Amino acid sequence: MITLSSYIADQWVKGTGKTTLLLNSSTEAAVAEASSEGVDFVRAVNHARAAGGPALRALSFADRGAILKNMSDVMVAHRDELLNLAMDNGGNTRSDGKFDVDGASATLSAYAELCKGLGDARYLVDGEAITLGRSSRLTGQHVLVSRHGVAVHINAFNFPSWGMAEKAACCIAAGMPFITKPATATALVAWRVMQLWIESGALPAGSAQFVAGGVGNLLDLMGPQDVLAFTGSSDTAVKLRGHQRVLSKGVHVNVEADSLNVAVAGPDVEQGTPVYDLFLKDVVKEMTQKTGQKCTAIRRILIPKEKAQAFAEDLADRLSHTKVGNPAVDDVTMGPVSTAQQKKDVLAGMQRLMGVAKVLTGGTDVGKLLGAEAGKGFFVMPTLLMANDSNNAGAVHEHEVFGPVATVLAYDTSEQVGVLAARGEGGLVASVYSDDKQFSQDVFFALAPHHGRVVVGSEKSAGQAIPPGTVMPSLVHGGPGRAGGGEELGGTRGMMLYMQRTALQGFGPWVESVASGGKRV
Repeated sequence: MITLSSYIADQWVKGTGKTTLLLNSSTEAAVAEASSEGVDFVRAVNHARAAGGPALRALSFADRGAILKNMSDVMVAHRDELLNLAMDNGGNTRSDGKFDVDGASATLSAYAELCKGLGDARYLVDGEAITLGRSSRLTGQHVLVSRHGVAVHINAFNFPSWGMAEKAACCIAAGMPFITKPATATALVAWRVMQLWIESGALPAGSAQFVAGGVGNLLDLMGPQDVLAFTGSSDTAVKLRGHQRVLSKGVHVNVEADSLNVAVAGPDVEQGTPVYDLFLKDVVKEMTQKTGQKCTAIRRILIPKEKAQAFAEDLADRLSHTKVGNPAVDDVTMGPVSTAQQKKDVLAGMQRLMGVAKVLTGGTDVGKLLGAEAGKGFFVMPTLLMANDSNNAGAVHEHEVFGPVATVLAYDTSEQVGVLAARGEGGLVASVYSDDKQFSQDVFFALAPHHGRVVVGSEKSAGQAIPPGTVMPSLVHGGPGRAGGGEELGGTRGMMLYMQRTALQGFGPWVESVASGGKRV
């Protein structure tokens, strides 16, 4: 069995004491173990600040981009190995594994290209100079410089590769070292990716460190120049935000948490049309990809009342053809959820939703499985429910079931769409399917205050449409309220989490000379 070690101060260190077992989600067999007990986090933080930070800040954006390109290339070279590990530890089908691993390498590559375009500069210039006096002799200019600290990345179990890489890409590009901690239960892929990054020789000493296990006293060591970036549950986010050190030292925090993402079918959508086919395809994909364990998965489906039953039946029919089982079997299109606790939570969540909605397909009973031993594995079925009353379906709007589960909600007007969506109290992404430009515009402005991204699908875009659950490096990822209130990626916007925006004020020509050494964005 593999023992995962932590990478601390440029050395691989095995933890001591009790280990946590990492399981194959289909067979429940142990595939690895991990522990971070005994890891010297003081040494890790000091090394990042003393060695990693200065080394990265001394590099130009183009130099940092070369590092990211190397990190991407080594993942591509070992792609098949990583996909196999994703099957062994995480319940991923090969397709799901590709979504995670390829998403990671693509994001690193995108930021490598971005940094290449930023060139020889080492800091960013935000916007144009602002005249402060009667003439340009006195001006102000916003400048973004690298923070002189360390970033701590705490990632969720569902995307061990992509989640780690997207944070690392922005961090390295901004010139800041990081310590990354994946969720222990599915850490095997992340651990191997980190090994590959280190073995490549591209990363400067102290710029990247890895924790296999718990964070110990790491948060107690954070200071005013540090960043804490977290992806996971709202409950954990509250604890991290309320940490005494975070509050007293003003640690910069970014959170991506729960999200009751919505998909909206417009009143003009008819069965058999291209936009209807796009709607069905996207909803089914977002419900079943990664077994619904995506922060961007569709949880609520809003359909015009007069079409709700027919559309829901079509969705249920497509979902019923999902082949659930051991991802090692080629025909399987959806594997198990990642852990026993995850299965328990999903089934409890289904029961809660069933108090206000009826099951159209799936449910709490496990159906036919391919290649799985009876009674083994953390399997749940793709489940579609339909709310009895959209306005009185509190559980649907309040509780995210983090699995292949979604609920249909019937609506009467575009205004009601906005009201129902807002009851989710903040989401990462909403999707709208309509060829009616006015409806799409009205709904966009109703959804925008409550979501970090809105995807509009129409007949004209159907041929090139990207599913709403796919996070794009060039667009921001995050959302208000329940979704955490944070923002990642988005090109240079993602780098700004790890940089300090400072207003430079002084003699105009001198201010301009300083600005000329940076890259204006």
